[in-house]
Amino acid sequence: MHEDPQSAGDKLQTLIDIMSRLRAPNGCPWDREQNFDTIKKYTVEETYEVLDAIDRRNWADLREELGDFMLQAVFYAQMASEENHFSLGDCLDAINEKLIRRHPHIFGEETAGTGDEVLKLWDAIKTEEKRGKPEKPQGLLDGIPRAQPALIEAQQISSRAARSGFDWSGTEDVLAKLHEEIAEFRAAQETGSAGDMEDELGDLMFTIVNLARFAKVDPEQALRRTNAKFRQRFGYVEKRLAEQGETVTGSSIDRLEALWQQAKTR
Repeated sequence: MHEDPQSAGDKLQTLIDIMSRLRAPNGCPWDREQNFDTIKKYTVEETYEVLDAIDRRNWADLREELGDFMLQAVFYAQMASEENHFSLGDCLDAINEKLIRRHPHIFGEETAGTGDEVLKLWDAIKTEEKRGKPEKPQGLLDGIPRAQPALIEAQQISSRAARSGFDWSGTEDVLAKLHEEIAEFRAAQETGSAGDMEDELGDLMFTIVNLARFAKVDPEQALRRTNAKFRQRFGYVEKRLAEQGETVTGSSIDRLEALWQQAKTR
């Protein structure tokens, strides 16, 4: 189903007007009390609800969650406008200009035939954009924010370093490194040092992120799929036990393992 772009624009303006009304002096007390910091947690929640709807391929839920997701941008822009920082229109101008500027292979004279070529082109463009700006990052990784989930930060760090040439030659090298990190974690276990185990486990996880990059797999999405799979299988085990008047906590590990294998074969 396709919608007239102008109609979508009109509806966006309606959302902007509603948000402005809610934040007005005689508006909603709760909305008026919010600020940039108090809204952040809702932004995180809405982001994960969008991802969950996508994982479940529930298009009705995704439609609703994307609306909630867009509200976050409108809410931030409304507060920024009230403080005379910028408006939502300024945000839209910025992203429109950026998309055109960072796609010279579409809107300009550059060429890029693969996704990797596009990424290299983007890095060059972003470096040029930052040239001359105050507090320009000095190192290759300085522009990657620390204030984000560690898994995402690891993805960005490893990808940025790899594009500079600091990388393994192939998947087999990464797998060898993975075995090396497992051995180091086992050695840390033997010493009983919590700090050493944390360090080695971090190295192990970082290597797995690199393995995912070589395999062209999104590690966040892979883990989310595994989480969903575990939920389904564990739910099956609980259901089968309940049918027999049993519970997980009251069952032997052999009994649980047998039901787990049944869940896997379904």
